[in-house]
Amino acid sequence: MAAQFYDILRGNFLTNRDALKNWKFILFVTGLALIMIYTGHNFESKVHYIGQLNDEVSELRSQYVDGQRQLMFLQMESTVASRLKETGIAPAKEPPYKLIINTSHGND
Repeated sequence: MAAQFYDILRGNFLTNRDALKNWKFILFVTGLALIMIYTGHNFESKVHYIGQLNDEVSELRSQYVDGQRQLMFLQMESTVASRLKETGIAPAKEPPYKLIINTSHGND
């Protein structure tokens, strides 16, 4: 058992006459390891990208809510009246009235 362990440590399994099978297996395992490393890196980069997109979505959502709040403030009658007061335009003191126009020309 100890002799086999020392043979592995010395690398005798790579130089003996059946070494071609060992080399094929080692190359196969190395290829699988490289593929695994590549897919892991690709997965991590996608996770980071999704995290950045989530941060951007939350920032845009907060900007939207802030814009809605500002719009509601600007649409208030008191805000509009105070901004137009400088130009001399003021709210009407009398309520509007409805005009009714009779379109018949007496042909009835």
